[in-house]
Amino acid sequence: MHPAAPDSPEGPAPGSPEGSAPRPTHRGASRYIVSPRYDLVFFLLPPALALFVGAAISGTAFSEGEFEFLGDDFSWASLLIGVFIHAHLVAVFFRSHGDPQIRRLYPARFLAVPVVLYAVMLASPWVLISVSVLATFWDVYHSGMQTFGFARIYDMKAGNDRDAGRRLDQLLNQLLYAGPILGGVTMIDHFEDFEEFEEVGATMFNAVPAFMEGNQAWFTWSLVALGTAFLGYYVLAYARLQRQGYRVSMQKTWLLASTGACSIYTWGFNSFGEAFFIMNLFHALQYFGIVWWSEKGNMARLFRLQGRRLAQPMTLALFVGLTAAYGLGVQVMDTSLTALWALTLVVSVMHFWYDGFIWSVRRQQV
Repeated sequence: MHPAAPDSPEGPAPGSPEGSAPRPTHRGASRYIVSPRYDLVFFLLPPALALFVGAAISGTAFSEGEFEFLGDDFSWASLLIGVFIHAHLVAVFFRSHGDPQIRRLYPARFLAVPVVLYAVMLASPWVLISVSVLATFWDVYHSGMQTFGFARIYDMKAGNDRDAGRRLDQLLNQLLYAGPILGGVTMIDHFEDFEEFEEVGATMFNAVPAFMEGNQAWFTWSLVALGTAFLGYYVLAYARLQRQGYRVSMQKTWLLASTGACSIYTWGFNSFGEAFFIMNLFHALQYFGIVWWSEKGNMARLFRLQGRRLAQPMTLALFVGLTAAYGLGVQVMDTSLTALWALTLVVSVMHFWYDGFIWSVRRQQV
């Protein structure tokens, strides 16, 4: 999720981002996106809380004990995090298709592209496998951009120009999220997806995970050296911005520090063996938090509950229930059925793609 409300996080930044002056803000303006309590629960504390939960379940029956459910074996941890992951992926459609104003702006993007992509994947196993591998790495980029988006909102809430330090923050968030994957113990878990190409006879892609694993030490030390140098430059660049009037956001500082520490410790070392659980838990929780806050009005209209008694709790129940039902369905589906696998891939890549521009559309409507 890329919640950079005033601008698209992936789009080009106008002006001179590293030297922009702060914008004026009135005294007493809130530095939180929603409220102190809401932000703590859904945006600021999830990385630390997810790390704590991951450590707590490590080695327990909750994480390692398996049971049979609808013909498949699961642990409670794998079942619940799988449902949560896929539930948050499908939640994007409440933002893209649930708002008729946005849907009418890009009818081809919202209606034609998913159908065409689904049809092409059904027709071509090559495309199906390619999209599957692409989704793995797009997810990494997308996750880093989610934290970037929150950080930029907190900067603006502090009264800073939307472009001040923008490119620095983009690079920092990709370094903090993707860096520990490339240089850490979970790297091969991501790159082994290239072995899926064996299903279409393309064994040459088997060389990719072998190359990455064989050269991991080089990637690790290169990232440590370059990352350390960049962090030093980042601090100096923001010190210069502060001398020019930049206002430090403690919310942004905490968010970046806690997310980076969680990512390095989890993706990099995976001491508890729960890296995927931890990182996906806080990412999905943050996403549900921002979607509920920004879209609850549209969802109430979509469900025809606006103005009714208990409209908000009923809307919340439908939102959580429908997304969870999809997530559960994906977890227990027969993955050998190409039609179902292709459907989940469409949902995944549309989630990554739609969130890359939807906030800039919102800005244009205001």
